[in-house]
Amino acid sequence: MKIPKAVEKLIASFERLPGIGPKTAQRLTFYLLHVPQRELDAFSEAVKQLKARTKVCSICFNVGEQDPCAICTDRGRDRSAICVVEEPLDVAALERSDGFHGLYHVLHGRIEPLRNIGPEELHINDLLPRLENGSISEIILATNPTMEGEATAMYIAKLIKENKSPHFNLKSLKITRIGSGLPVGGDLEYADDVTLARALEGRREF
Repeated sequence: MKIPKAVEKLIASFERLPGIGPKTAQRLTFYLLHVPQRELDAFSEAVKQLKARTKVCSICFNVGEQDPCAICTDRGRDRSAICVVEEPLDVAALERSDGFHGLYHVLHGRIEPLRNIGPEELHINDLLPRLENGSISEIILATNPTMEGEATAMYIAKLIKENKSPHFNLKSLKITRIGSGLPVGGDLEYADDVTLARALEGRREF
């Protein structure tokens, strides 16, 4: 049976999403064929508005509805601490845990040489200017506890310690690594709130 081009096109689009294989892409496509048109229109509109209604914060690079984001503009946050994470989903997970009330810096990935992702592809260098006014007393490296996450954390720590800017005072800055409440190989996104809170409480100097 020849599959209609519209079906083939949507299957191919789903296959490009992370974690979606050919079989899952086919199931999703044929499921959408059977939903009412109004639900399909609502789904299509939500996808269409995804980029139009969101912004990447020019300060912390989190995804929000405004620039700067709601966290960066919240004067009630602890503005002496920055938590460095890999993805915007990690910010959402840490906020749910209610264990951290400072600022964030989102890298949008991690150093992965096998995938040709180096420091230049991430928002690593954008972190350094945020440390130069002397108001930051702690950097929490909360990259995921994977080999790539550890390598990224080590790279950032080294970069900070070797910074020679005259506006930078390393003596007043503490660099910590997120604690062992998270399992090695796990992602912040999937951790429960208690585990995340304990990981933040048990952070160590790095």
